[in-house]
Amino acid sequence: PVQNINYAYQVFPAILCVLLYSQLEKFFNKISPKVIRSFFVPMMSLLITVPITLLVLGPIGYNFGQGFAGVILFVFGKFGWIAVAILAAFLPFMVVTGMHKAMIPYVITSLGQSGRELIYNAASLAHNISEAGGCFAVSIRTKDKALRSTAVSAGISALFGITEPALYGVTILHKRVLYGVMIGAFTGGAFLGAQAVEAYVAVGPGIASLSMFISETLPNNLMNAIMGLGVSFVASFIAVSVLWKEEAPSKEAEKVENNKEKFNAPLEGELIPLSEVKDEVFSNKLMGEGFAIIPSKGELYAPIDGTIEMIFETKHSLAMKSEEGTEILFHVGLDTVNLKGKYFNPEVSVGKSVKKGDLLLSFDLDKIIAEGFDPVTATIITNRPDAKIGTVESKKVTKKDNVFEIN
Repeated sequence: PVQNINYAYQVFPAILCVLLYSQLEKFFNKISPKVIRSFFVPMMSLLITVPITLLVLGPIGYNFGQGFAGVILFVFGKFGWIAVAILAAFLPFMVVTGMHKAMIPYVITSLGQSGRELIYNAASLAHNISEAGGCFAVSIRTKDKALRSTAVSAGISALFGITEPALYGVTILHKRVLYGVMIGAFTGGAFLGAQAVEAYVAVGPGIASLSMFISETLPNNLMNAIMGLGVSFVASFIAVSVLWKEEAPSKEAEKVENNKEKFNAPLEGELIPLSEVKDEVFSNKLMGEGFAIIPSKGELYAPIDGTIEMIFETKHSLAMKSEEGTEILFHVGLDTVNLKGKYFNPEVSVGKSVKKGDLLLSFDLDKIIAEGFDPVTATIITNRPDAKIGTVESKKVTKKDNVFEIN
């Protein structure tokens, strides 16, 4: 039977829904013509996703969450305090995926039936304060100023029961912090579970909401909650302080930060900045950054290792892609498209791999000049608008000279 579920408070079904939609979107993008893609792809993806989510994926996600809550209750019934400790340790994962929402019906039911709740709120208190302890430990141990600032503000927020800034800003980004928080949450949860700390209101546990543990029949309940708070904070703080290790930048990050592509001159002649080219398309850099050369010899060479991507039908222009993915356009002469290929002879074909210094194109420089065309040749980087480019200075160059660098 179809279940009547309030999906506004369910996250796991939404995750399943988006996973299905993403796959359908990829499929319809492949098979649909580009002209109808903008409306056809979302329409077809939703036509399939919505009913499948309502009839299948939604109930699966909901029942999975309910089943998880049932497991917690079963463990608590069998092992008592250990259930609180285990739940507290796994709350980072539950909050990140939204599965902690599956515990809300249990909390409301428990409070409605008996006026008290012994598992989730205690575990949540241990987890929330452990996030705070872990963040403050990071703020002391890290040398990263940005991370320190994030950890301090997230730690303060966690003390008051709001853990998302700590989770997304610190904990799940650093596995050693995650381990330390889990240790602190488990330790604090074990203490609170062993003391059978009861909650009487359904709110997020934190310093400002400790009154939720005030009991008329258990005078030590609030004190035990405060002690559990302290145990969670101290255990997490110590665990993260011991486990913390400043993470070095990954090799890929170092490569991105430090690697520079170095381009040799693609022609022999006089190197000039693009701004001096007598064509606004090039001088105003409408196609991208680059440089230009007034050639003294009718040969165009590969300035870097890569692959030939395009040869214009009139042969005066060609493009290549470097091994790092930088796309480079060569345009020999101004308005030379009007020569319709005369005087140009490509030495490579599309798809051919080339090495730095390989001959790409030969052209009759004297005849091009005799026809009244400006032979200045522009080299344009077409797909790196955000790249940092070295200064181009006017000078005589050969194909062995390094003239251009790009980060």
